[in-house]
Amino acid sequence: MLSEFAFANSLAILTGLLYIVFVILLLLAPNLFKFLFNTQFLGADVASLFPRRISAGSFAGTLVTLVVSAWAAVSGKQAHS
Repeated sequence: MLSEFAFANSLAILTGLLYIVFVILLLLAPNLFKFLFNTQFLGADVASLFPRRISAGSFAGTLVTLVVSAWAAVSGKQAHS
């Protein structure tokens, strides 16, 4: 059986890594970032809503928020039998 704790940890790590990859793409290859980010939303131009420059504080705050939210979303659910 799948451990709830292990699943929460793996989802949090994956979420953090994907955010880091997208930020690196934004900085190094903006056109590739725009293409990949927009394909998640069926071609809608949502990449233009993403800020062109990201401060270190904004990056760290968003990363922590995403990771904690992903972990809490899975680990907070308990089966009621």
